[in-house]
Amino acid sequence: MLEQVRHLLAGTLDSLVDAHAHSTKARQLLDDYRRVVVEVQAKAEPWLPVELDRAVEQIDANHARLDTVRGLLTEYESRL
Repeated sequence: MLEQVRHLLAGTLDSLVDAHAHSTKARQLLDDYRRVVVEVQAKAEPWLPVELDRAVEQIDANHARLDTVRGLLTEYESRL
């Protein structure tokens, strides 16, 4: 039973790592998008969609949540 819990927990931790990696890639793509928009407009005050900042904030918040969950699960795993 304990070995099964450890196996399931390891799978969950792997999934969290994957989710974090995908989220990091999404953040990089948003940063690239921001750079391209600013470069193309080449203005003192470039227009950026308000959704861009919200998307970046949401990804950062999700990273924090994923890190918290990973920390809790890792701590739980070490106690097993």
